Amino acid sequence: MVDPSAALPDGVEPMIGPHLLRQRWYGGSDREAVPIEVVATAELSARGGHRLLWAIVADGGGRYQLVLGERRAGEHAEFLNGQDAAFVGATAEHFYYDAMVDPELSIEILGLVTGGREHADRVRPITAEQSNSSLVYDDRIILKLFRRLSGGANPDVEVTEALAAAGFAHVAAPVATWCRDDDVLAFAQRFLAGGSEGWALALTSLRDLYAAGPDDPSEAGGDFSSEASRLGRATAEMHLALASAFGVDREVLRAGAWDELVAEIESGLHRAAGAGWTGTPAHTIAALRAAADPGPAIRVHGDYHLGQVMRTDAGWFVLDFEGEPARPLHERIAPTSPFKDVAAMLRSFQYAAHFALLERGEESSGRLQRLADAWERRNRAAFLEGYLATVGITALLPEDGASRAAVSLAFELDKALYELAYERAYRPEWVDIPSAAIRRLLARSESDGLG
Repeated sequence: MVDPSAALPDGVEPMIGPHLLRQRWYGGSDREAVPIEVVATAELSARGGHRLLWAIVADGGGRYQLVLGERRAGEHAEFLNGQDAAFVGATAEHFYYDAMVDPELSIEILGLVTGGREHADRVRPITAEQSNSSLVYDDRIILKLFRRLSGGANPDVEVTEALAAAGFAHVAAPVATWCRDDDVLAFAQRFLAGGSEGWALALTSLRDLYAAGPDDPSEAGGDFSSEASRLGRATAEMHLALASAFGVDREVLRAGAWDELVAEIESGLHRAAGAGWTGTPAHTIAALRAAADPGPAIRVHGDYHLGQVMRTDAGWFVLDFEGEPARPLHERIAPTSPFKDVAAMLRSFQYAAHFALLERGEESSGRLQRLADAWERRNRAAFLEGYLATVGITALLPEDGASRAAVSLAFELDKALYELAYERAYRPEWVDIPSAAIRRLLARSESDGLG
């Protein structure tokens, strides 16, 4: 840092509160201006009359990282066109803005984060993010600046670095980590140029099937099952690498975590009463409680679905190891069964199949509904086949078939109940998706497989 003790310029601090309220990554609940405390400041660079300033600020409920650009009043800044939320404010001599929208200062940030090891000619932002800010440099490096700071290890950075060190081939290679004291401020990785998100690939397969496909998804030109199988293998390899990097806990599920999960499922079924399913919840809960061995626990991805994986010419890659952002950190990093991730991906197959139906509106009935169900079954089976065929993965699962089926059922049911509560609250038109899954899960007979 050019000057690690430099204070913010006079007049800037009162601008920060209103600026925070305009940011998607700000976590203030009431969305009203609150007193802001400046915790730390620095001048990161100064050249050509342009300064790059840095600060950590607190609002009483959280701490946030800012990188601010400073330019002379009246200077043209075309990059601010259409970027109202990025403008912070102005004094008589200067104006201030979020430096992540300034190509010149963004390239400065890459050099700072990487200690001068990396340089770039071009930079572009990723605009879809809600909780962080990311930049792509020369389609070669992606840099994520963390906005909300919690102190301690950042799960995304910690897991990515650990997986790379363990030789896991399905994660973008780390380039640099930028830290201050206990805070991880930014993380740079190799950019997966030309990659396609798993969700987009699944929808392409489904749209092709629904538009002109045969009655059997296996005969469709856009059959997704081979990719689902490869994704299953990549998922198993991820779990093996996580177990190697963070260890295996063979007692936590037996010591009470499994009973807590079953109790949460039972409570969720009572809260969701009236969703319209047929089945015997009491019988299901009894079967879960009777599971002889819930198996080992490991560190898992924690928020695993088709939107968290990307297919490139080199294969599948796994993204974003932060876990479910609404959960506290201690829950996101707690060891649990690998079936938490497996179940979440299986639920994602159903969501993809039915989202593609919803796109078609009134046409999504009869034959198309049967195709949706057939596509989901085929890709569930392919994913599980690839997962279970991976050498070594059975050591991380319950040993007996009945317990394995029970643990798989429990995590998928828990995920579907979470989805039902979410859809009832925010997307009532989607309630039928998790409701159908709950009906199916409750009606599932005992089997030796994973369902």
